[in-house]
Amino acid sequence: MERIFNFNAGPATLPLAVLEEAQSELLNFKGTGMSVMENSHRTKEYEAINSEAEALVKELLGVPENYRVLFLQGGASTQFAAVPMNLVSPESHADYILTGAWAEKAYKEASKFVKTNVAASTKEENYTRIPRVDELKVSDSPAYLHLCSNNTIFGTQWQSFPDLGGVPLVADMSSDILSRRFDVSKFSLIYAGAQKNLGPAGVTVVIIRKDLLEDIPSNIPTMLRYDIHAKNDSLYNTPPSFSVYMVNLVLRWLKNNGGLVAAEKRNAEKAALIYEAIDNSEGYFRGHAVKDSRSLMNITFRLPSEELEKTFAAEATQQGMIGLKGHRSVGGIRASVYNAMSMDGCRALAEFMKAFQSKNA
Repeated sequence: MERIFNFNAGPATLPLAVLEEAQSELLNFKGTGMSVMENSHRTKEYEAINSEAEALVKELLGVPENYRVLFLQGGASTQFAAVPMNLVSPESHADYILTGAWAEKAYKEASKFVKTNVAASTKEENYTRIPRVDELKVSDSPAYLHLCSNNTIFGTQWQSFPDLGGVPLVADMSSDILSRRFDVSKFSLIYAGAQKNLGPAGVTVVIIRKDLLEDIPSNIPTMLRYDIHAKNDSLYNTPPSFSVYMVNLVLRWLKNNGGLVAAEKRNAEKAALIYEAIDNSEGYFRGHAVKDSRSLMNITFRLPSEELEKTFAAEATQQGMIGLKGHRSVGGIRASVYNAMSMDGCRALAEFMKAFQSKNA
């Protein structure tokens, strides 16, 4: 069967080489006579997968020694509650920057458990941009300042992260982690669902500074406590073993293809193909995001009418490009071009956009 170009926002496309490797090992993993999905998480074979995955995350991102990498369940949405429950004391509070739907959800969830403050929001502008640093109104001594590094629905992305002195940063990086280089030491905690850039759905990566593990409240549910998971090397309970196995294969693939230096270059070149088609369309295609806030992962745009948008998505599907319909809350078109999306896929979409405009303008 011929592979199509999968522009879905998540679960998203995976590297073909990774899928083929998983296929070759599916029935007999490393001579065990069984699938990795059947293997006990207490065996040396699975523990090797778990350890290698943590080591590769650290290597690729340049994670300092004073951090742990955890593999947890419940998606990034569970971290919306886990982060404040673990990091905010009854006497403290947390600040949130609202740049899209997922940042909003994180803020609303945290507000159920702790005192919160909105440090900045671009909601009134329909989340077309990332706030400037001089717009941030950070409260006095927050436990952390939370941001979402990339916004899948609105197609905006932090081009650089705010440096606010001693204010601890926490980030949801679900949709752009491992797509570019950044300084991990700026953050106290990072979390990311796997199903966009890391692997299949089912596992969430958490990168946490070790000193934060020392004061976790004892009265929160065990499965939400970072210290318990760190102490047990993410093996306190049965992990999503196949998802972690797949994440490990994706991490190897990234390393073998030049690491984040090469990934960042590829991602910029891929996105440029589509943004050029938007910018050169004389207004036929209208990008949602302000140019200096554009995402390299999720490219969002509108056509002259909703009817044309439906036709665009339908005809693209017929030509082997799926997942281009915009999120139901904003409409339009969205092309998700994560690490595993090929240059050929982006080129095919850009060429289709030009042909569609020529036919329908």
